[in-house]
Amino acid sequence: MEVADRRDEEIRDSGNMDIIKSHYVTDSVSEERRSRELKDGLHPLRYKFSIWYTRRTPGVRNQSYEDNIKKMVEFSTVEGFWACYCHLARSSLLPSPTDLHFFKDGIRPLWEDGANCNGGKWIIRFSKVVSARFWEDLLLALVGDQLDDADNICGAVLSVRFNEDIISVWNRNASDHQAVMGLRDSIKRHLKLPHAYVMEYKPHDASLRDNSSYRNTWLRG
Repeated sequence: MEVADRRDEEIRDSGNMDIIKSHYVTDSVSEERRSRELKDGLHPLRYKFSIWYTRRTPGVRNQSYEDNIKKMVEFSTVEGFWACYCHLARSSLLPSPTDLHFFKDGIRPLWEDGANCNGGKWIIRFSKVVSARFWEDLLLALVGDQLDDADNICGAVLSVRFNEDIISVWNRNASDHQAVMGLRDSIKRHLKLPHAYVMEYKPHDASLRDNSSYRNTWLRG
């Protein structure tokens, strides 16, 4: 891991910290955690998150994907997020192929997980020059509970590949077309995604059938 560069300090100063702080916990299920964190002078998030890491060895076949996934850290406060994020390596420093998974706590970044099995993901491909900025903006939107229909979102993945980086946002229900398209629009809006970028959607059951995360997508928008 590498310590984040100067841009992290600029983000704090830009007001993003205040945006995140404005979304305090209202979910009664998290009330005990919220009370404890507030008593400690912290700023609780609506959801608790975990960060996972996957590094596959190029050229080695028959690697167990589940065995390669490692949970690195979890957090549930604004302060915890920044403490974790500032020590994560930037995408430009990660080897290929590598995946960073940023998921709500209790949801494993697997197609077969109970929260994911009926869902799918929106996929966006970025050049390596700009991927770190869009990934950062997406994480701030997730942590700050800014995306629409947040309860339907499971997490997000940054997939570092040789010629490009791929960002995907996973949701719970692939059959709810209105919710799927609403998530697309919310992502576009919060990332200020230029019109030249094409978003693709793929249900997880399709990924299970063709054993592929990003090939043979079903929907473009």
